[in-house]
Amino acid sequence: MKVGVVMPIGLDDAFGRYSTYAELRAMARATEESGLDSIWVFDHLLFRFPGERPEGQHEGWTILSALAAETSRVQLGTLVLAMAFRNPALLAKMAATLQEVSDGRLILGVGAGWHEPEFDAFGFPFAGRVGAFEEGVRILAALLRDGSASFEGRHHVARDVVLLPSPAVRTPLLMAARRPRMMRLVAELADAFNCAWLGPVSGLEERIAPLRTACAHVGRDFASIELTVGLNVVFGDLVGNGPTPKVSLSGSTVDIAAGLDDYARAGVGHVMVTTYPSTPEAVRRLADATTRMRDRTR
Repeated sequence: MKVGVVMPIGLDDAFGRYSTYAELRAMARATEESGLDSIWVFDHLLFRFPGERPEGQHEGWTILSALAAETSRVQLGTLVLAMAFRNPALLAKMAATLQEVSDGRLILGVGAGWHEPEFDAFGFPFAGRVGAFEEGVRILAALLRDGSASFEGRHHVARDVVLLPSPAVRTPLLMAARRPRMMRLVAELADAFNCAWLGPVSGLEERIAPLRTACAHVGRDFASIELTVGLNVVFGDLVGNGPTPKVSLSGSTVDIAAGLDDYARAGVGHVMVTTYPSTPEAVRRLADATTRMRDRTR
């Protein structure tokens, strides 16, 4: 099972500020140097909840592109890009270019988006976003897999679009879903399905059961879709009295290794971890736990 690290590109509650790019670069380099498998970024423009101060984050694609040049081995993932923020044909072009820049390391996670205030603030339509996503992801998949697409729908148009230069490698598509309409899209188009954020491994089967049904409906082999999970991992002695999430793996590296092993044995192929705290030291602890997890399966 692969283990990756989510980059802290938003407001860090433990430190009360946003990470600098130098700090993000250090996190990415620690991930690569410690032998972990991937780095991931979220894709949000603004958080605005009633009674709370607004929060934002660095623009995810820009950060990921910069970190591609700072690393050479780890995979680079989006968890997940809101397709409403970018034209799907242009996004395919962006993905093909980043694959070239990164020597084929991109995993493209995409979704419909969910936080209405950021749509309103930046002028993106929130109503109809699922229909727009369905049209857009079909254009995206066609371009990334065949190099060309023609489509005319209610929300998107692609008129004989071609990707030139042609992508050197196939970009894997990762998607997350809960409801039947989106599950069917996963079954039809995705290479990987993300259960974010899952929590205890005991909840895995309930989360993926609808995908099994959707795969059967469209004639897709369920086993051909990689299962991925988003996790929070807390290193209590490093966090101190700082805030921690409600759902997490925690304890010693031995404890965390055992928790990771449970996911691996359940058939998960890749986990994306937000470490608490989000520091290079926590990344190195996660790498130690990952090594212990892999030793358990040898």
